[in-house]
Amino acid sequence: MATGIKDKVAILGMGCSKFGERWNDNAEDLMLEAFSEALADAGIEKNQIGAAWFSTAIEEQHVGKSGIPLAMALRLPYIPVTRVENYCASGSEAFRGAVYAVASGACDVALALGVEKLKDTGYGGLPQRSRGAVNDMYWSNMSAPGAFAQLASAYQTKHGVSRDDLKRAMAHISVKSHDNGAKNPKAHLRKRIDEDRVMNAPMIAEPLGLFDCCGVSDGSACAIVTTPDIARALGKTDLIMVKAVQLAVSNGTEAQHNSWDGSYFMTTRTASTRAYAEAGIEHPREAISLTEVHDCFSVTELVTMEDLHISPEGGAIKDVMDGFFDSDGTVPCQIDGGLKCFGHPIGASGLRMLYEVYLQMQGRAGDRQRTADPVFGLTHNLGGFPHQNVCSVVIVGQEGA
Repeated sequence: MATGIKDKVAILGMGCSKFGERWNDNAEDLMLEAFSEALADAGIEKNQIGAAWFSTAIEEQHVGKSGIPLAMALRLPYIPVTRVENYCASGSEAFRGAVYAVASGACDVALALGVEKLKDTGYGGLPQRSRGAVNDMYWSNMSAPGAFAQLASAYQTKHGVSRDDLKRAMAHISVKSHDNGAKNPKAHLRKRIDEDRVMNAPMIAEPLGLFDCCGVSDGSACAIVTTPDIARALGKTDLIMVKAVQLAVSNGTEAQHNSWDGSYFMTTRTASTRAYAEAGIEHPREAISLTEVHDCFSVTELVTMEDLHISPEGGAIKDVMDGFFDSDGTVPCQIDGGLKCFGHPIGASGLRMLYEVYLQMQGRAGDRQRTADPVFGLTHNLGGFPHQNVCSVVIVGQEGA
């Protein structure tokens, strides 16, 4: 019987590029920037890597559907390189592949790297699938802000929340994330904002205003993983262990059956429940030290706190307003600034989230460092729409926890 991957894999090193409008750099430059940091952090040579997983979602930007761009950019030594894409959870999917390879014994050291160059696509938001066809109906009459605005409306209706209370909670989320991002030299947006500015910003899709929506960006992030024994043999101490990696994918119920009321993410509830079981965590509100979640919109972060079983159902607004998720709160969320301040280069975001948790676990987060020693950190990566999506939940923790 399968027992999961708890404590079978350690993070050996991680790296992250500066995110932003990187007009003067191509995807290969960003990959090398993240990889160089990770390789130095791991303290190994490139030829010690046995296999790699490469995540990028917009294939037209990176020479199509293969691992060749990664192998060429890094001059990897003819090792297996697998290109993966799973909507906006692509970075976490690359990490899952690398972790499973090490846990299975298929290789000793594996690399996961994600990248995206979205500012060069000519779109103000995420590029839409077109294939050059004028009448492509793949996402007919649908937008990401519109879909997530419906999530907000469903949440309001289910829990009897007033528009003003929801707007103020979402404003607190945005202000909190921008405060955190201002301290992060790798973030795209580093200016603080206040609640009044958020509340009075232009409306994008009721009730989501401008500052309730994350932007797009260019960036790359990567992780190098190995077994705990190999990490210790390389002189590593205070290992950061992988406790759980879980993925849940919509099966059509949300879009095709009225048992779903539109107010939450079925995939997140499923993936988080499995992840806690794999990690041996019974009370996540007490056990989890910090989270990085997929805050594509402020309401997504709000709802996700309940779907991760950290806030009680209907109780996330109170937790948000009480500062429970602030940088000095009980369970900080987006302590690096999140998607709100990094933007969302699709292939890189999941690994960027893990990078911050990894730094916090090692006490290397600089001005953002938590004073209390983190024990368990969680990342949540979501791709698609509320009614059709893929969700990844990764839990890492201190050795022995």
